[in-house]
Amino acid sequence: MKIAHEPCIDYTLRNFIYLFIKYSHMSARIYLKVSREKSLLRKHPWIFSQAINKIKGNPMLGDTVDVYDHKEKWLARGAYSPESQIRVRVWSFNENEEIDSEFFRNKLLSAQSRREWFIEQGGLTGYRLIAGESDGLPGITIDKYDNLIVCQLLSAGADFQRYTLVEVLKELYPDCSIYERSDVDVRKKEGLEPITGWLTEPLESTACIIKEHGLSINVDIAKGHKTGFYLDQRDSRVTAGRYAKNKSVLNCFSYTGTFALHCAANDAKEVINVDVSQSALDLAKENIALNNLQDKNVSFVKADVFKLLRQYREEKRQFDMIILDPPKFVESKAQLTGACRGYKDINMLAMQLLKPNGILLTFSCSGLMEASLFQKVVADAALDARREVHFVERLQQAGDHPISSNYPEGYYLKGLVCQVS
Repeated sequence: MKIAHEPCIDYTLRNFIYLFIKYSHMSARIYLKVSREKSLLRKHPWIFSQAINKIKGNPMLGDTVDVYDHKEKWLARGAYSPESQIRVRVWSFNENEEIDSEFFRNKLLSAQSRREWFIEQGGLTGYRLIAGESDGLPGITIDKYDNLIVCQLLSAGADFQRYTLVEVLKELYPDCSIYERSDVDVRKKEGLEPITGWLTEPLESTACIIKEHGLSINVDIAKGHKTGFYLDQRDSRVTAGRYAKNKSVLNCFSYTGTFALHCAANDAKEVINVDVSQSALDLAKENIALNNLQDKNVSFVKADVFKLLRQYREEKRQFDMIILDPPKFVESKAQLTGACRGYKDINMLAMQLLKPNGILLTFSCSGLMEASLFQKVVADAALDARREVHFVERLQQAGDHPISSNYPEGYYLKGLVCQVS
């Protein structure tokens, strides 16, 4: 894995080289096949390789290209990725808009403005600033954790614009240090290697504490999952707290125990955190102590969730409430059938452990798992468990992970609150 470029390198020289390369390929044009412009007319930001008729010029990895229909009518301006099936990711549908510092500045300011109301409402010091295509910046994820900003650059165009983006972030957030977590396998599909490291002057520590809805949470932006933390489940954690009062709660795939924090803070009778990672459980214990919840009945079990649920079933253990927040089960359409079996199995086991009228919070973070299919899988699990289920709430990713009307693929996190009788 490569380390991100050291901040000590002269930015002026580097940006000069970058801009020279950038603008030396600006003449490249992409022409679409007949009738393949329909998605662009609906402002969808992806152009697949099969839609392209011809290329004029010699665009390189990440270069900005102009896109035309078969009649040579201008349609969009985007980033070229010769090794990806998504051959172009659209930056702009405005022919007069250049992809420069001003472009990124406007996108960042707009995204920050849209989030202000729920940042204030939740007392948030950790939130997603840019959610890729849903915020008009394909392949770019930016999370803000207190005074740390984490960038994840997943596409060729995002990688190509790294230094412009960093300079704008430094301008808009001068008190923040910037770290890169582009250590995601999807970069391989773009012809890119994984990169991590500081994009500004290095700090001694990559750890910080964020606040959400009155609770404090430890985050390590270098060691934690994704960009350091699962911000997308924030609203669902609050929901879990609302149901937890006086209940025995089994928190499966607990990671750093943030669902448990909300349950314990709302007077759950008992909370058991289960995760296969001891380091995650250790951090969960720290989070409990950080919020002065040591006097609550919270315990930590290092175990494989599937095996432990079967063990509890044999022991005839029962709970008032179970939370299932598993990792992504499906990475491709070819894995969807197997993923459905996995989701069905684990939900069936959970239902068999619930007391009558118990509460199940169950989630899928797999974008390829449609909400209707996920509900059907849970319904099938209820039949196998010989339990009846009523769906009482639907949950999804928090508001700083928006779903653009032009980009329905942005809807990936599905959750159901089920009453199991």
